[in-house]
Amino acid sequence: MFLIRFVLRSLIVIVWILAGLLIELLVFPILSRRARQRTIQIWSRALLWMCGVQVRRQGRPILDGAVLWVINHVSWIDIFVLNALRPTSFIAKADIRRWPVIGLLVAWAGTLFIDRGHRQALRQAARDVRECFARGDVVGLFPEGTTSGGWDVLHFHSGLFEPAVQSDVPVQPVALRFVQHGRRTDRFAFVGEQTLVANLWILLGSGGVAVECDFLPPVEPGHGLDRGALAQRTYAAIAQAVRVSEDADQA
Repeated sequence: MFLIRFVLRSLIVIVWILAGLLIELLVFPILSRRARQRTIQIWSRALLWMCGVQVRRQGRPILDGAVLWVINHVSWIDIFVLNALRPTSFIAKADIRRWPVIGLLVAWAGTLFIDRGHRQALRQAARDVRECFARGDVVGLFPEGTTSGGWDVLHFHSGLFEPAVQSDVPVQPVALRFVQHGRRTDRFAFVGEQTLVANLWILLGSGGVAVECDFLPPVEPGHGLDRGALAQRTYAAIAQAVRVSEDADQA
């Protein structure tokens, strides 16, 4: 059954990816900004369905106006999970742009790439984020800077919290938890030396996969909160949501 699922889903996903690339090249130039965002949302929802991934939304996401979503990072699919709920401009390391196929897709979805090896990269990324806020968009930030197994949260880098402080927009922590057949798992985490092909083999061949997307209470800038304090508060909220759920699952 695993092999049959993998083959069927792979064929469907390949066709859908090619369709997405054609839409980007031929249709996006004539669409309005709102229509492009709606297209990305529909396309992302369909991709998750084709991959056999169910999204379980918890909490109350901010779905209107400018907001910074701060998310723990587990897999390449995280970007499409959030885009399925609200089209999001993500901040991601430049290496992702060079991933086969996935790099093209995340770029198409409006990802803001940052090359951490260049000193001016952070300033340029901050300007891009402020422009997104000025348009009333949501920006997605993975402050860990890399992926983890999803059982805990790695150290947060606070640099890109600064645009939220300067633009006075709410910062909403989002905890992602991967489950299979109702139980927490790190099986689908894209970590370590694993290749993208190996990760796709596991994901596309598996059944009962879901991502719990837990939107936690937002933190409003101001009242003396700087970027460091915002990073600490969002880290604590996400870490608690991840660890509490882990403890409950193991009980």
